[in-house]
Amino acid sequence: MSSEIERRFLLDGLPPDLPAGTRLRQGYLAIDGEVTLRVRDAGGDMTLTVKGGSGLERVEVERPLDADEFEALWELSRGRRIDKVRSVVDLGPHSAEVDVYGADLEGLATVEVEFSSQDDAGGFEPPGWFGEEVTGRPEWGNAALAVHGRPPGG
Repeated sequence: MSSEIERRFLLDGLPPDLPAGTRLRQGYLAIDGEVTLRVRDAGGDMTLTVKGGSGLERVEVERPLDADEFEALWELSRGRRIDKVRSVVDLGPHSAEVDVYGADLEGLATVEVEFSSQDDAGGFEPPGWFGEEVTGRPEWGNAALAVHGRPPGG
């Protein structure tokens, strides 16, 4: 079974020397509690992804799509979309994925770090440029952001 172990943080500002990123378009086809079905175009790399669960470790299964499949499914995600630019920052043994959101979420920036184990995740010390941790808070997940926008006070 495929899974991901990651921690997610808000950013108050961008890290120094942020590298150029890749534009991501994500649309949610279905959201049912802790299960989401999403399409993503990451600079021409198009995928269909099912995610399930919440918190630090979640199930994730991803399959490639061709352009025609993506466009057909993209139309079904109207009203449940996000647009962002993702940059990858090297943190030594880890990589941080910095997402800078556009459109209705303009001004929001988050960072995610994936880990090989829960012990690895628990031992991670975030650098000073990371903000508040929002791992496991559903209102900060991309599906919730796509549907409800930025949470109040966030």
